[in-house]
Amino acid sequence: MNFNLQNKKLLILGGDSFSVDIVKTAQSMGVYTIVTDWYDTKRSPAKLVADEYWDISIEDYDLLSQKIKECGVDGVLTGFTDSYLLPYQHLCEINNMPSYGTKQQFEILTDKALYKEWCQRFGVPTIQQYDITSNDIQYPVIVKPVDGSGSRGLQICHDYIELQKAVVESQKVSKKGEVIIERYMTGREVTIFWIFVDGEYYLSAIGNRHVKQNQGDDVIPLPVGYTFPSVVIPKYQQEVEENAKRMFSALGILNGMMFMQCKVDNGTCYVYDIGYRLTGSMEYKILDKVSGYNPIKMLINFALTGKMGEHDISQKVNPLTMQPSYNVSCLCAPGTIKEINGCEQLRNQTGIIDTILTHYPGDIITEDMRGLLTQITVRVLGCVNSRDDLLKVMQNIGETIQIISTTGESLLLPGIQSNDIEGMVI
Repeated sequence: MNFNLQNKKLLILGGDSFSVDIVKTAQSMGVYTIVTDWYDTKRSPAKLVADEYWDISIEDYDLLSQKIKECGVDGVLTGFTDSYLLPYQHLCEINNMPSYGTKQQFEILTDKALYKEWCQRFGVPTIQQYDITSNDIQYPVIVKPVDGSGSRGLQICHDYIELQKAVVESQKVSKKGEVIIERYMTGREVTIFWIFVDGEYYLSAIGNRHVKQNQGDDVIPLPVGYTFPSVVIPKYQQEVEENAKRMFSALGILNGMMFMQCKVDNGTCYVYDIGYRLTGSMEYKILDKVSGYNPIKMLINFALTGKMGEHDISQKVNPLTMQPSYNVSCLCAPGTIKEINGCEQLRNQTGIIDTILTHYPGDIITEDMRGLLTQITVRVLGCVNSRDDLLKVMQNIGETIQIISTTGESLLLPGIQSNDIEGMVI
């Protein structure tokens, strides 16, 4: 993968902790980076890593356009937040810069009700949905804002009284004031990853998403890890892959990447969330190491050249035969973080691809963050020689990482166990 982007200027919309990785990756490619949003550097740490930053809202299109021209910006990109995608597309459009998605595509793919309709139209399985006036609602159900992300506004309901209350609360989170009600499915999960290049669609990986109910029944289970490759791949390729590709074609998708989070029942993957963007699971680091292509680098290249930059990707995509790999997600209980230990020790171990902190000493995990992906404090990604090594390595990571509170207590929530992985990895 050779990208010639030396001294190109990239404007990155949003400076949260995940965007730090966009900045560092672009800089490793020789790109001059600029981060903008209206938050301070505490909330937007990517500003401190970038070559330059602006305190300008991502929706202040006139001022941003003026700065783009003055500073000779070559391209614009955003990363991990659904609500930034339409401002990103609009800013690209009015400045005649490449956007990997269109306004219509982002409108559909950031609205749960709309993309469920598209999935159903093309035979991509989705979770059963209810209307609040239905007489046949089978509890428990889950209520979601149609345009939410990061697990915000999600509530599990066990009866009609809880459902009425949850609808009102979730409507407050939704910019559109709209929600959907779905059957609440427990059990196994997978995430399906796609990469798109010039109208060709590649199933890049399917990872097992290991979620754990480690904070009580009233909290949405959060992921404690991912493992690759998943045993559901053959059935998905046989039954759903071509349907998904027909859907992408009908949407007019040409470039970019996508993830689909799914519940698994009898080997069938039922979509419950879609992101036409980078995902915080950072699987692109694993794909770079074990398959030789990196979606984040491809998106950076697209922003600056209008091309994804991987002409031989069909020779590299190998979801079924990719090397066994993992992502350990360390969840932090509510409290004030005093110390995070073990990261440097892990970075020196064989097979570790990267160790990423999303919180730091001094950060506070509040009670309101319970059940949100913002509880993930450390991610460790790596690969092993065989499936049999996955559990041992992942558990060792969980034992090595220490997150200590200002009161001297461990804030690290329980992680991966053998029954989480059993029967899910090829």
